[in-house]
This record gives sequence, structure tokens and C-alpha cells, in this order.
Amino acid sequence: MRGPWRALLERLLQAAERWLPALTRLRQPEALPILLHRRRLYVLPTAFGLGLGLLLAVMTLGALNYDNNPALILAFALASAAHTSLLQGYLALRGLRLAAVHAEPVHAGETLALQCHFDAVEPRERRGLELRREGRSAFFSLPRDGGTVVTLQVPTRQRGWMAVGRIGVRTRRPLGLFVVWSWLHPQARVLVYPRPEAQAPPLPSPASEGRPQRRRSPHEDLHGLRDYRRGDPVRIIAWKRSAQAGRLVVREFETPAGRDVVLDWQALAGLGREQRIARLTRWLLEAERLGLRSELRLPHGRFGPDLGPRHRHRCLRELALLP
Repeated sequence: MRGPWRALLERLLQAAERWLPALTRLRQPEALPILLHRRRLYVLPTAFGLGLGLLLAVMTLGALNYDNNPALILAFALASAAHTSLLQGYLALRGLRLAAVHAEPVHAGETLALQCHFDAVEPRERRGLELRREGRSAFFSLPRDGGTVVTLQVPTRQRGWMAVGRIGVRTRRPLGLFVVWSWLHPQARVLVYPRPEAQAPPLPSPASEGRPQRRRSPHEDLHGLRDYRRGDPVRIIAWKRSAQAGRLVVREFETPAGRDVVLDWQALAGLGREQRIARLTRWLLEAERLGLRSELRLPHGRFGPDLGPRHRHRCLRELALLP
């Protein structure tokens, strides 16, 4: 019976959202921080709570009918425990504050780790809190003094800015008789990179060739061996030679200096807009993986040539925000 009761409760909440938007805080996004005060908190009994309430009503009527004082005391004691659980759940959410929302960009179609920073204006330990968004949930607790960061997994569908949207926070503690909930709708957004093309052609030919120099890249010609240095990737360690030498040695590769890969928007004139963006994204990631400097040429500007996380983020951001 737990499934039907839960489905009935969800339908009641959905009906409340449609007909009573003020009750469920269906409103415009709010500036951070967002504080949960008493007018933002709402309570409904769970299926277990409704069953217990019905049982207490029958016990009270029977005790009054048969003048059974012990049964009446037991009913009142259980009702007092239920009321105390309601108060505990209410106090767990009152004074809770969403201070900040942050997420590292991911590519469209991947799962984004939305980090919600919570603290409280009232020093109180809070346990058994649940954060929900679009069917995804995360449980957390808040210490008496201090804050916490809750990571909520959010699916992404398309590139560009993605609004955080409405987030529900609720609790059923301590006895599961009542659900106390509220809505958070932060005025925040996170960046989603474009989806890279699955089967892209090879990188365009480098713009120029130069004098060979040593670089650590497992995709170029082998140059020689040298001693291991802290920070070297594990994949370039020469394990057999290390065992023979009695120390760690790594393979060193050479690649021509000045091999700048040009990723030109106009060179893909035969493709649609989204396919161009997907292919340039794949090429940019491939150039970074190979340790090659790349220059991204878009209709509104040029970026690079450069290499590294900052260059990659800047180029992916420009691609993500193309109209």
C-alpha cells in the first residue's frame, strides 16, 4: 500500500501547485541568499502519519466509550509524540539558508554536479534533510555551527546557460509522520559546454612546422628516456626499463614546435550550425589531448593560439554561447 499512498500524495502536491501557486512558492527566481522562514514552510502528513492519526482517533473513542483511562493515557502520549515529531521537522528547516550555488561546466548530455552551499541563521543541528530537483535527490545534514555543501546530480540537455530552476528541500524526520517542505528558486545559472561530435574527422593540418623540441606526449615520435619527475603522467612510464634500471624512467617524445592547429568556423561552411559547433568542440578537445596549441576562429573573433585549461574553457564558452 506504500506505493499507492505515495502516488496519491504526489498527485495532491501537483494539484496544489496548479491551483495554489502561492502555497508551493511557484514564483519568479529569487536572489541569493534564500532564507527559509516560517511563512515558507509547509506540512502534510505522510501515509504512515494518516494511519497513525486514524488509529489514535479509534483508540480515543474506544477509551472514552469504555472509560478506560490507561488506553486514554496511551493515546494522548502517542499524540504528544506525533506533535513533537512535527515540531522537530519544522525546526529542522526553519532558519536554513541557501547561500550560494555553483557547478563546474560539463558537456551537453552529461550529468552536472550542482553544488549548493547551505548554512543556518539559527545554531541547531539538522539531520535527515533532502534536496530534490527533477526526480534527483541528495540527503544531507547540517552541523550545529557551520555550513555544508550538497552535491545534486542534474542532467543537461543543451549547450549554453542553464537556469538552476526550482529546488525542493524537505524532511520526514524524526518519525516519518509528517513531511515538512519548502521550495528554493535561486536566481542562478550554470554553463553547459557543447556536445562534441561522436565521429569527427582528423584534426586539420598544422599551420606551420618548426624545429623539434621535447614534449611529453604519448602520441608523438619517441625521443628517448629520462628520470621520472613528480607530476609526470603514469601512462608514459617505461616499466620494463624502470625495472632494469632500478628507478623510474619515463619515455620522452618530440613534436615539432609551432604546430598550431587552426580551427576555423568558415572552413566548415558545408555543415549546419550545431554540427559545426560539435565538430569544433571535438577538434579542440583532441588538440588539447595531443598537447597541440590551437586557434579558434569564430565569426565574432579569434581565440589563441594557446594551450591549457584556461584556453580550453574560453573556447568552449564561446562555442556554448553562440546563438
